Order: sequence, then C-alpha cells, then structure tokens
Amino acid sequence: MDYYKRLKDIREDNDLTQVDVAEILKTTRQQVSKWETGAQMMGVDKYIILAKHYNVSVDYLLGLIDEPRKLK
Repeated sequence: MDYYKRLKDIREDNDLTQVDVAEILKTTRQQVSKWETGAQMMGVDKYIILAKHYNVSVDYLLGLIDEPRKLK
C-alpha cells in the first residue's frame, strides 16, 4: 500500500475529516489533502503525532506493515 493511502484510510476509519486532522497537526486542510494524495511528503514529526493520536505504530502509517501495532 502506498503510504499516503494509509493516511486517508485511517482518517476515514476514525470518522475524521481532513479539517479534524489539520487541527490535530496544526496545519491546513489543504496541506492534509496534499499528504493524502502523495503530492507532498509529511514530516516525521507529524507521523509521530498521528501515531500517538491513532495509537498505532509509525511503520503502519507508512504502509510498511499491514496489521496495526498498538503503541506501548
């Protein structure tokens, strides 16, 4: 799976809008859209914030593994 598709899928699985994620990451909805379409790469700091928010590992968010692992 492409890393950016996982960002959209997990957001939708958690019933969040791009605006919601933008507020969590302190950015704009437009920026979230760019990340979710693969137009731009998201920084590591943002991945860490989302991993903590969704309680999943960063490697899951990046699409490196298919089964989410909870954070310790």
